[in-house]
Amino acid sequence: MALDKLVVRGAREHNLKGVNLAIPRDKLVVITGLSGSGKSSLAFDTIYAEG
Repeated sequence: MALDKLVVRGAREHNLKGVNLAIPRDKLVVITGLSGSGKSSLAFDTIYAEG
């Protein structure tokens, strides 16, 4: 697995339903979306917990 990105596969937390994505490391990443779409769950519960 490459260390230049964080890969999330099948994330299921609150409003997230099987989300797959690759986020570059050491870059500014902005997460946008509608209210209640799972942005905070993705940012805090999934990404922050992993890395």
